Amino acid sequence: MLKTFALAVDGSEHANRAIPLAIELAKLAGGKVIVFHVREHDLQRGQIWELETEKEANALVKKAMDKLKKAGIKADGDVIRTAHGKVAQALVDSAKDHKVDAIVLGSRGLSDLEGLVLGSVAHKVIHLSHKPVIVAR
Repeated sequence: MLKTFALAVDGSEHANRAIPLAIELAKLAGGKVIVFHVREHDLQRGQIWELETEKEANALVKKAMDKLKKAGIKADGDVIRTAHGKVAQALVDSAKDHKVDAIVLGSRGLSDLEGLVLGSVAHKVIHLSHKPVIVAR
């Protein structure tokens, strides 16, 4: 049975749609949610460039955790740091390290024609994960 859920957040409207889904799943299972945010950095000309601050990343995780806790869900959080473009792998690896049973994340909002394709991170997570992946639309 699914009891522990990873919830990926990035502050986008699409990711925010996954929060109520994670709440519902955790309530049904009597489980908990671990909120993940992947903080990317880039290497340019020998220097590391942070794409967001640690404070911003922690605020995203805290905001989601507050919503979960307000709904009566046990919640933990983790900010993961990785190289630009490696978000999906970092998320899958962290979910495995935390022994989650499923990953919940949002898909980007697309037009009807483009709607046949998931967001690139969601698509990669689905292919990389050995656990169920639940995508909120």
